[in-house]
Amino acid sequence: MNAWPLLGVALVILGFARRWNPVPVVVVAGILSGLLAGFSPAHVLELLGTSFTANRVLLLYVVTLPAIGLLERAGLREHAQRWIGQLAGLTLARLLIGYLALRQLLSMLGLTNVAGQAQTVRPLLAPMAEAAARREQGIDEPVPSDARQTMDVRALAAATDNIGLFFGEDVFIALGGVLLIHSFYAQQGITLSPLHIALWALPTALAAFVLHALRVQRFARRRKVDRDGASRGSEDQHAPS
Repeated sequence: MNAWPLLGVALVILGFARRWNPVPVVVVAGILSGLLAGFSPAHVLELLGTSFTANRVLLLYVVTLPAIGLLERAGLREHAQRWIGQLAGLTLARLLIGYLALRQLLSMLGLTNVAGQAQTVRPLLAPMAEAAARREQGIDEPVPSDARQTMDVRALAAATDNIGLFFGEDVFIALGGVLLIHSFYAQQGITLSPLHIALWALPTALAAFVLHALRVQRFARRRKVDRDGASRGSEDQHAPS
């Protein structure tokens, strides 16, 4: 047994541990493993090209992530926060519930890659939610003492995207999971159309929307209670004795 190709795995582990750029690390590790396995350089390049073309969906991330990085460097997050600051009626709860509804509707239509953690949550939704939460607290800029609450807001924004996608895509009739259920029942002699299966997922999607919307409102109310309690404590501390 030739164990030398496993050096490519060791290189990947080392690169991730040292936080090197993952793209060249993975490519170099693949080339190294191929050469150590006895493949010719031409065969290794052929395997890399075949794998790349067979996973063309990765092109979406290859093109999207650098573009988002450039936009963030140009001030996309700050612009989103300033824009939210100008919308007095847009609270944290309204922002996240509205995004949840939009995410579920798009996922029901099969548009699952229109939004996502990298495309919308990190560069847009999270900073907008942070700005809305700070405005409700009467704070213009982030403060160190609010770091834990900021992380909670970011986590809730990410969870909102996950829930909208997970429970919305099940209603799309061409989803892989729906087709898997259809083929399984067909093998058992039970005839069910993909549309029938997708419609049965609709009540679950609506229940998930309602439950998460209530969760978001509860989170916003809890922040308001904590803010009011902190304000009263500060006033009592500075009150003359």
